[in-house]
Amino acid sequence: MSALIEKLNWRYATKKMDPSKIVADDKVERIVEAARLAPTSSGLQPFEVIVVTNPEVRAKIQEIGWNQSQITEGSHLLVFAAWDNYTTDRINGMFDLVNDERGFKNEGWENYRQMILNLYPGRDPEVNFQHAARQAYIGFGMSVAAAAFEGVDATPMEGFDAAKLDEILGLREKGLRSVTILPLGYRADEGDWLVNLKKVRRPKDQFVSVVA
Repeated sequence: MSALIEKLNWRYATKKMDPSKIVADDKVERIVEAARLAPTSSGLQPFEVIVVTNPEVRAKIQEIGWNQSQITEGSHLLVFAAWDNYTTDRINGMFDLVNDERGFKNEGWENYRQMILNLYPGRDPEVNFQHAARQAYIGFGMSVAAAAFEGVDATPMEGFDAAKLDEILGLREKGLRSVTILPLGYRADEGDWLVNLKKVRRPKDQFVSVVA
């Protein structure tokens, strides 16, 4: 069994974290870096990750997050926030960054830029946000896997009032909308009803189909 698969079998959606245990900064950096390196549609990276450690801010988020204790018992809270819309400036910013980093322009790449510019900005903003949110989920999944690989407990969460979270973090002013959150920490020694239960997933023959 590979190290990653072993860690994915180890991880679970931790229900109670030990507030006395702090996730090391280097581990958090690698977990966030996994999201930054995630693949996204057209390489636009239309989302950001906000790392929240401030206890008062996390307490406010807990209030609008179904009072889930992991939000404050974990040492870090990752908020994945997607672009509220695709704009010409945002699209050009990413294409220009690619050109600057690679040190040259490619005709095919520039033609692709124009195709995206002709398509995305004219769409309904909600359609664009939902598209960007799906890209955020790719990064989110990478961070969940990276946390497991680092031996860090994490609890994927959608149970929160997104509009209120946006207000707490001032996301709308930045052209962002919250998508999902991920508390990071370490499981408590006791008090978590889920910790010792068997991980259950559908069997492979009911989950995977092969078209040869």
